[in-house]
Amino acid sequence: AKADLLYAEIDRNPIFVGTAVPEDRSIMNVCFVMATGYEGLEKDFLAFATERGLDGIKGHRSVGGFRASIYNAMPIEGVQALVDAMQAFEKQVAK
Repeated sequence: AKADLLYAEIDRNPIFVGTAVPEDRSIMNVCFVMATGYEGLEKDFLAFATERGLDGIKGHRSVGGFRASIYNAMPIEGVQALVDAMQAFEKQVAK
């Protein structure tokens, strides 16, 4: 359910894109990047998320982007908080 929630937002939100094709998506580590045209906002989104208490989503240093680890200890409320931040950032960017 947590992976479905987060992937649904990645697929819906025009400023983010998943890094794996749907059939190869992990249900434990969800990786995504800024969509084409929004690449320059990566640091801004990371700061935006961090301000909202979402730590540890920065992707690998050689790849960039974001990685949300949603193992069993992560409650669905934490995933919802990330989805909410993605939606709020989208609204801010659209201004």
